[in-house]
Amino acid sequence: MSLPVTQTQDACATPTLLWKLWIYTNYDCNLRCAYCVAKSSPNAPRRALGLATAQRLVDEAVALNFEHVFFTGGEPFLLNDIYAMLAYSSARIKTTVLTNAMILRGARLDQLCAIANDNLIVQVSLDGGRAQDHDAYRGKGAWEKTVEGIRLLQARGFRVRIGTTETPGNCARLTELCDFHRALGISDEDHFIRPLAKRGYSKEGIELGMDNLVPELTVNLDGVFWHPLSTDADMQVSKQIFPLAKSVERVQQQLAVMAETGSAPLMTFT
Repeated sequence: MSLPVTQTQDACATPTLLWKLWIYTNYDCNLRCAYCVAKSSPNAPRRALGLATAQRLVDEAVALNFEHVFFTGGEPFLLNDIYAMLAYSSARIKTTVLTNAMILRGARLDQLCAIANDNLIVQVSLDGGRAQDHDAYRGKGAWEKTVEGIRLLQARGFRVRIGTTETPGNCARLTELCDFHRALGISDEDHFIRPLAKRGYSKEGIELGMDNLVPELTVNLDGVFWHPLSTDADMQVSKQIFPLAKSVERVQQQLAVMAETGSAPLMTFT
Protein backbone atom coordinates (compact mmCIF):
# COMPACT_ATOMS: atom_id res chain seq x y z
CA MET A 1 0.00 0.00 0.00
CA SER A 2 1.16 3.51 -0.71
CA LEU A 3 -0.28 6.77 0.50
CA PRO A 4 0.05 10.42 -0.48
CA VAL A 5 2.78 12.49 1.11
CA THR A 6 2.45 12.74 4.87
CA GLN A 7 1.89 16.21 6.21
CA THR A 8 2.95 17.20 9.69
CA GLN A 9 0.88 19.69 11.56
CA ASP A 10 1.49 22.80 13.60
CA ALA A 11 0.20 22.06 17.11
CA CYS A 12 -1.13 25.61 17.27
CA ALA A 13 -3.26 25.20 14.16
CA THR A 14 -6.82 23.89 14.43
CA PRO A 15 -8.17 22.88 11.00
CA THR A 16 -11.94 23.32 10.73
CA LEU A 17 -12.41 20.89 7.86
CA LEU A 18 -11.38 17.27 7.43
CA TRP A 19 -11.59 16.88 3.67
CA LYS A 20 -10.19 13.38 3.12
CA LEU A 21 -11.92 10.14 4.09
CA TRP A 22 -9.95 6.89 3.79
CA ILE A 23 -11.70 3.53 3.58
CA TYR A 24 -9.80 0.29 4.21
CA THR A 25 -11.83 -2.03 2.01
CA ASN A 26 -9.85 -5.17 2.89
CA TYR A 27 -6.50 -6.38 4.22
CA ASP A 28 -5.59 -9.30 1.96
CA CYS A 29 -3.10 -8.51 -0.80
CA ASN A 30 -1.21 -10.20 -3.60
CA LEU A 31 2.03 -8.74 -2.18
CA ARG A 32 3.70 -8.77 1.23
CA CYS A 33 5.59 -5.48 1.22
CA ALA A 34 8.30 -5.33 3.89
CA TYR A 35 7.19 -1.87 5.05
CA CYS A 36 3.39 -2.29 4.86
CA VAL A 37 1.78 -0.19 7.59
CA ALA A 38 -1.42 -2.23 7.29
CA LYS A 39 0.31 -5.62 7.64
CA SER A 40 -1.34 -6.78 4.45
CA SER A 41 -0.26 -9.98 2.69
CA PRO A 42 -1.66 -12.96 0.77
CA ASN A 43 -2.19 -14.66 4.14
CA ALA A 44 -3.83 -11.74 5.94
CA PRO A 45 -7.51 -12.14 6.84
CA ARG A 46 -9.66 -10.23 4.36
CA ARG A 47 -11.62 -8.21 6.95
CA ALA A 48 -13.72 -6.72 4.17
CA LEU A 49 -15.72 -3.61 5.04
CA GLY A 50 -18.54 -4.45 2.63
CA LEU A 51 -20.49 -2.56 0.00
CA ALA A 52 -23.33 -1.31 2.19
CA THR A 53 -20.94 0.13 4.78
CA ALA A 54 -18.82 1.79 2.08
CA GLN A 55 -21.90 3.36 0.50
CA ARG A 56 -23.12 4.73 3.82
CA LEU A 57 -19.66 6.14 4.52
CA VAL A 58 -19.70 7.94 1.17
CA ASP A 59 -23.16 9.36 1.87
CA GLU A 60 -22.12 10.66 5.28
CA ALA A 61 -18.85 12.05 3.91
CA VAL A 62 -20.77 14.01 1.29
CA ALA A 63 -23.18 15.31 3.92
CA LEU A 64 -20.21 16.42 6.06
CA ASN A 65 -18.64 18.30 3.12
CA PHE A 66 -15.67 16.01 2.67
CA GLU A 67 -14.03 16.59 -0.70
CA HIS A 68 -12.32 13.30 -1.48
CA VAL A 69 -12.73 9.61 -0.65
CA PHE A 70 -9.81 7.18 -0.91
CA PHE A 71 -10.27 3.39 -1.16
CA THR A 72 -7.27 1.41 0.04
CA GLY A 73 -6.27 -1.97 1.44
CA GLY A 74 -4.80 -4.58 1.12
CA GLU A 75 -5.32 -4.77 -2.61
CA PRO A 76 -8.86 -3.47 -3.29
CA PHE A 77 -9.11 -5.19 -6.67
CA LEU A 78 -9.16 -8.60 -5.01
CA LEU A 79 -12.77 -7.72 -4.05
CA ASN A 80 -15.65 -8.49 -6.37
CA ASP A 81 -17.66 -5.54 -5.07
CA ILE A 82 -14.92 -2.91 -5.38
CA TYR A 83 -16.36 -1.76 -8.73
CA ALA A 84 -19.75 -1.11 -7.17
CA MET A 85 -18.07 0.81 -4.35
CA LEU A 86 -16.08 2.96 -6.76
CA ALA A 87 -19.04 3.57 -9.05
CA TYR A 88 -21.22 4.67 -6.14
CA SER A 89 -18.55 6.91 -4.66
CA SER A 90 -17.32 8.55 -7.86
CA ALA A 91 -20.89 9.42 -8.84
CA ARG A 92 -21.04 11.61 -5.71
CA ILE A 93 -17.51 12.76 -4.80
CA LYS A 94 -13.94 12.78 -6.10
CA THR A 95 -12.68 9.26 -5.58
CA THR A 96 -9.23 7.64 -5.64
CA VAL A 97 -8.49 3.93 -5.43
CA LEU A 98 -5.00 2.76 -4.41
CA THR A 99 -3.56 -0.34 -6.07
CA ASN A 100 -0.31 -2.03 -7.01
CA ALA A 101 -1.86 -2.49 -10.50
CA MET A 102 -0.40 -5.98 -10.83
CA ILE A 103 -3.73 -7.78 -11.15
CA LEU A 104 -5.56 -5.16 -13.23
CA ARG A 105 -5.79 -7.32 -16.32
CA GLY A 106 -8.54 -8.92 -18.36
CA ALA A 107 -11.95 -8.96 -16.69
CA ARG A 108 -10.81 -6.83 -13.74
CA LEU A 109 -9.59 -4.07 -16.02
CA ASP A 110 -12.74 -4.32 -18.15
CA GLN A 111 -14.95 -3.91 -15.08
CA LEU A 112 -12.96 -0.87 -13.98
CA CYS A 113 -13.23 0.66 -17.46
CA ALA A 114 -16.99 0.17 -17.36
CA ILE A 115 -17.30 2.59 -14.43
CA ALA A 116 -14.67 5.11 -15.58
CA ASN A 117 -15.53 8.79 -15.13
CA ASP A 118 -13.79 12.10 -14.51
CA ASN A 119 -14.21 11.75 -10.72
CA LEU A 120 -12.36 8.43 -10.54
CA ILE A 121 -8.56 8.40 -10.18
CA VAL A 122 -6.30 5.36 -9.91
CA GLN A 123 -3.19 5.72 -7.73
CA VAL A 124 -0.49 3.12 -8.29
CA SER A 125 2.31 2.34 -5.84
CA LEU A 126 5.70 2.72 -7.55
CA ASP A 127 8.91 3.04 -5.57
CA GLY A 128 11.49 3.39 -8.31
CA GLY A 129 12.31 4.10 -11.90
CA ARG A 130 14.09 0.76 -12.01
CA ALA A 131 13.20 -2.68 -10.75
CA GLN A 132 15.87 -2.88 -8.04
CA ASP A 133 14.47 0.05 -6.05
CA HIS A 134 10.84 -1.10 -6.21
CA ASP A 135 11.38 -4.83 -5.78
CA ALA A 136 13.66 -4.47 -2.75
CA TYR A 137 10.62 -4.00 -0.50
CA ARG A 138 7.84 -5.46 -2.66
CA GLY A 139 9.32 -8.64 -4.09
CA LYS A 140 11.10 -9.77 -7.24
CA GLY A 141 9.19 -9.09 -10.44
CA ALA A 142 6.76 -6.62 -8.89
CA TRP A 143 8.13 -3.55 -10.73
CA GLU A 144 7.73 -5.02 -14.18
CA LYS A 145 4.10 -6.04 -13.56
CA THR A 146 3.27 -2.70 -11.93
CA VAL A 147 4.69 -0.68 -14.83
CA GLU A 148 2.77 -2.86 -17.26
CA GLY A 149 -0.38 -2.20 -15.21
CA ILE A 150 0.22 1.57 -15.38
CA ARG A 151 0.56 1.42 -19.15
CA LEU A 152 -2.59 -0.67 -19.48
CA LEU A 153 -4.55 1.84 -17.38
CA GLN A 154 -3.25 4.74 -19.43
CA ALA A 155 -4.12 2.97 -22.66
CA ARG A 156 -7.70 2.72 -21.43
CA GLY A 157 -7.85 6.45 -20.67
CA PHE A 158 -7.39 6.50 -16.89
CA ARG A 159 -5.71 9.31 -15.03
CA VAL A 160 -2.97 7.54 -13.13
CA ARG A 161 -1.26 8.94 -10.07
CA ILE A 162 1.92 7.50 -8.57
CA GLY A 163 2.43 6.95 -4.84
CA THR A 164 6.01 6.43 -3.66
CA THR A 165 7.35 5.39 -0.28
CA GLU A 166 10.80 6.89 0.27
CA THR A 167 13.12 4.19 1.60
CA PRO A 168 16.87 3.85 2.28
CA GLY A 169 16.98 1.88 -0.97
CA ASN A 170 15.49 4.53 -3.27
CA CYS A 171 16.12 7.88 -1.57
CA ALA A 172 19.22 8.62 -3.65
CA ARG A 173 17.39 7.94 -6.92
CA LEU A 174 14.07 9.76 -6.55
CA THR A 175 15.14 12.14 -9.32
CA GLU A 176 15.46 9.14 -11.64
CA LEU A 177 11.98 8.03 -10.61
CA CYS A 178 10.59 11.47 -11.45
CA ASP A 179 12.25 11.29 -14.87
CA PHE A 180 10.68 7.87 -15.35
CA HIS A 181 7.11 8.87 -14.43
CA ARG A 182 7.38 11.94 -16.67
CA ALA A 183 8.44 9.65 -19.50
CA LEU A 184 5.27 7.65 -18.82
CA GLY A 185 3.26 10.88 -19.23
CA ILE A 186 2.53 11.28 -15.51
CA SER A 187 3.01 14.85 -14.28
CA ASP A 188 4.77 15.96 -11.10
CA GLU A 189 1.33 17.01 -9.82
CA ASP A 190 0.31 13.36 -9.91
CA HIS A 191 3.32 12.04 -8.00
CA PHE A 192 3.15 11.73 -4.21
CA ILE A 193 6.02 10.77 -1.92
CA ARG A 194 5.59 9.74 1.68
CA PRO A 195 8.29 8.97 4.22
CA LEU A 196 8.86 5.47 5.47
CA ALA A 197 6.87 5.13 8.70
CA LYS A 198 7.85 2.86 11.57
CA ARG A 199 4.47 1.17 11.71
CA GLY A 200 3.05 -2.19 10.71
CA TYR A 201 5.70 -4.50 9.22
CA SER A 202 8.30 -1.73 9.01
CA LYS A 203 11.10 -1.86 11.58
CA GLU A 204 12.63 1.37 10.26
CA GLY A 205 11.40 4.83 9.42
CA ILE A 206 10.11 7.86 11.30
CA GLU A 207 7.83 7.78 14.33
CA LEU A 208 4.41 9.17 13.46
CA GLY A 209 1.38 9.84 15.62
CA MET A 210 -1.49 12.23 16.26
CA ASP A 211 0.93 14.92 17.33
CA ASN A 212 2.68 15.16 13.94
CA LEU A 213 0.08 14.03 11.40
CA VAL A 214 -2.66 16.21 9.98
CA PRO A 215 -5.84 14.16 10.56
CA GLU A 216 -7.30 12.33 7.58
CA LEU A 217 -10.27 10.34 8.88
CA THR A 218 -9.78 6.62 8.25
CA VAL A 219 -12.23 3.73 8.62
CA ASN A 220 -11.89 -0.02 8.89
CA LEU A 221 -13.94 -2.78 10.53
CA ASP A 222 -12.60 -1.80 13.96
CA GLY A 223 -13.79 1.80 13.83
CA VAL A 224 -12.39 5.20 12.92
CA PHE A 225 -8.76 6.33 13.04
CA TRP A 226 -6.77 9.55 12.85
CA HIS A 227 -4.81 8.80 9.69
CA PRO A 228 -4.38 5.98 7.14
CA LEU A 229 -0.72 5.52 8.07
CA SER A 230 -1.83 3.56 11.11
CA THR A 231 -4.87 1.75 12.44
CA ASP A 232 -3.07 0.98 15.71
CA ALA A 233 -4.85 1.61 19.02
CA ASP A 234 -2.98 4.85 19.72
CA MET A 235 -4.46 6.37 16.55
CA GLN A 236 -8.07 5.29 17.12
CA VAL A 237 -10.74 7.98 17.25
CA SER A 238 -13.81 5.82 17.76
CA LYS A 239 -14.76 2.15 17.97
CA GLN A 240 -18.04 2.97 16.22
CA ILE A 241 -18.05 3.75 12.51
CA PHE A 242 -21.38 5.54 12.50
CA PRO A 243 -22.35 8.27 12.71
CA LEU A 244 -19.22 9.63 11.05
CA ALA A 245 -20.04 13.10 12.36
CA LYS A 246 -19.28 11.89 15.88
CA SER A 247 -15.71 11.02 14.90
CA VAL A 248 -15.28 14.36 13.16
CA GLU A 249 -16.34 16.03 16.39
CA ARG A 250 -13.87 13.96 18.43
CA VAL A 251 -11.03 14.87 16.09
CA GLN A 252 -11.87 18.55 16.39
CA GLN A 253 -11.91 18.24 20.17
CA GLN A 254 -8.52 16.50 20.11
CA LEU A 255 -7.07 19.22 17.90
CA ALA A 256 -8.31 21.85 20.33
CA VAL A 257 -6.63 20.05 23.25
CA MET A 258 -3.42 19.76 21.26
CA ALA A 259 -3.48 23.45 20.37
CA GLU A 260 -3.88 24.33 24.05
CA THR A 261 -1.49 21.84 25.62
CA GLY A 262 0.97 20.99 22.84
CA SER A 263 0.46 17.25 23.36
CA ALA A 264 -1.85 14.54 22.04
CA PRO A 265 -3.37 12.48 24.88
CA LEU A 266 -4.75 9.05 24.06
CA MET A 267 -8.47 9.06 23.41
CA THR A 268 -10.74 7.15 25.75
CA PHE A 269 -13.83 5.20 24.78
CA THR A 270 -17.02 4.61 26.70
